[in-house]
Amino acid sequence: MYRKYFFIFYFLFLISYFSFAQPQTPKPKLIVGIVIDQMRWDYLYRFNDLYGSGGFKRLLNHGFSCENTFIPYVPTYTAVGHSCIYTGSVPAINGIVGNDWFEKSTGKNMYCTQDTSVATVGSSTKAGKMSPNNLWTTTITDELRLSTNFKSKVIGIALKDRGAILPAGHSANAAYWYDDKVGKWITSTFYMSELPGWVNNFNSKDPVANYMSKDWNTLLPIEKYTLSTADGNKYETPIKGEKTVTFPHKLSALDSFKYEAFKYTPYAASYTFDFAKTTIENEKMGGNNVTDFLAISISSTDYIGHWFGPNSIEAQDTYLRLDKDIASFLQYLDIKIGKNNYTVFLTADHGAAHVPAFLSDHKIPAGGFNENVLKKELNERVEQQSGLKNMIQQVQNYQVYVNNFEIEKQGKSVEEVHDAIIKFLQQKEYVVDAYELNELTEATIPEPIKTRMINGYAQKRSGDIQFVPKPGYFDAWQNTGTSHGVWNPYDAHIPLLWFGKNIKPGKTNRETYMTDIAPTIAAMLQIQMPNGCVGKMIGEVVGN
Repeated sequence: MYRKYFFIFYFLFLISYFSFAQPQTPKPKLIVGIVIDQMRWDYLYRFNDLYGSGGFKRLLNHGFSCENTFIPYVPTYTAVGHSCIYTGSVPAINGIVGNDWFEKSTGKNMYCTQDTSVATVGSSTKAGKMSPNNLWTTTITDELRLSTNFKSKVIGIALKDRGAILPAGHSANAAYWYDDKVGKWITSTFYMSELPGWVNNFNSKDPVANYMSKDWNTLLPIEKYTLSTADGNKYETPIKGEKTVTFPHKLSALDSFKYEAFKYTPYAASYTFDFAKTTIENEKMGGNNVTDFLAISISSTDYIGHWFGPNSIEAQDTYLRLDKDIASFLQYLDIKIGKNNYTVFLTADHGAAHVPAFLSDHKIPAGGFNENVLKKELNERVEQQSGLKNMIQQVQNYQVYVNNFEIEKQGKSVEEVHDAIIKFLQQKEYVVDAYELNELTEATIPEPIKTRMINGYAQKRSGDIQFVPKPGYFDAWQNTGTSHGVWNPYDAHIPLLWFGKNIKPGKTNRETYMTDIAPTIAAMLQIQMPNGCVGKMIGEVVGN
């Protein structure tokens, strides 16, 4: 009898032991986030026949693709996208409501990473007076640092300051961005008092000048670019210093503008990956006993997209070259970190609309308008109806900022002024409708637009009235090229690829969101989500 009970208890003990003593899933030595600025989801497949096997195709075929990933807020701009990806949150909570906004507390415009309390490190310009202080919440990179008692190394890299700073978070070891006045990587005193020697060494070789000594011709014979509008068309904007929009782009002749013009070439993506590799080498990232995190943003795709548009040969050539850069970078990680030791996710901060003139020529409704002109018109209308002058403080991010305090001070009705503004906007040919932002929950607005407007509204930083442009219409500062910023799929449907350690090949067609990226990484690393996170973990990615 005793022996019988002994074996029963012993058996139960073994079950209990192995249930609770299962080893944790090994964590990657390095996580690399790659955000492609202005990459539409369809670029994954539109140019697929001309991609090589080691870049986008490797990520698609050997990684996991979330095919229907959307941005859950408006406006769909760069700073907002990078903040959302890394906080798992929306502007209503993390405070980044645009690249710029009208700061009500000061009555002045505010740039997303502007910080006058810090100084530039690496040049004598003002380009380094930046920090993440305008971001209200933690990032997944902050949470990684907190979870390891700041032993994990976190670094952000991008041509754009906002593409480096916001992903890296508040507690990063470093963030580096490009100063187009001097052609160098810089940072700010928020992170350090002087650049590391290896960064100075990289800058001293002036790689930008070397890249700009080579003219930009198509990677493949130009007749292979059958998915693009013919070269030299009327829809494109010349690179600064050029007088033509045709290939080859004579970059070697742009000596006076070379550092600024560089951003509008595909070589700037190669340069960013060059610096990323150098960062990994010199900071020994992935060589720690905890997970490190490198946040990379490729900004040149956005500059090129704005100037030339999605249907240009320049855009197609940029993605064919980017494909090669990604393949090279993955090969580097295979060797340096080890094939099963790193995890990569690739996504975009937003997409882009087609050039309105291009769509119009093909009988598709589209157009542009200017928010500065609209501000002038609104001020004239309000003055005409109520006698109040300059009550419109700003029109920005498809929102109208109204000086409500001054209206009340002058004994006028705020409600009547707002009604006049809304009625004027509703009469505009390019506007679907307009709404008071503090009454969105009561408004009759179709989904998903309503939710996206609510998610984008932060009372302290957003405007008073929001208008919704017709599909194909956007705020345009020029008649050529394109932009983004609205809720529509061309701006809000983004790629989301996962690759590397613990990622099983596959895809999901269910709807996922930009806000889901940070909690999915948190689940992978078994750490806390960012403190403003509203997204949900993507179970298919982490194996649940």
